[in-house]
Amino acid sequence: MTTTAATRSVFRAEGFSCPSCVAAIEKQVGRLPGVAGVSVKFASGRVEVDHLPDVVTTDEIVTAIGRAGYKAALSAF
Repeated sequence: MTTTAATRSVFRAEGFSCPSCVAAIEKQVGRLPGVAGVSVKFASGRVEVDHLPDVVTTDEIVTAIGRAGYKAALSAF
């Protein structure tokens, strides 16, 4: 049995208007299978997600952020 270590992916999200936006994104992304942790930085729009890449893809995470009402993209930094 192989186990894959969690990967940290960083996304940039747009459209934050209040700190409750953070909770909405954390809730949507956090319920995905394979997500170990979510950290949203309100001031910068940065979303850091620790996830198992063989269980959940970055595209699925972007979609989950979209379901919370925000446009997001994978970030290089």
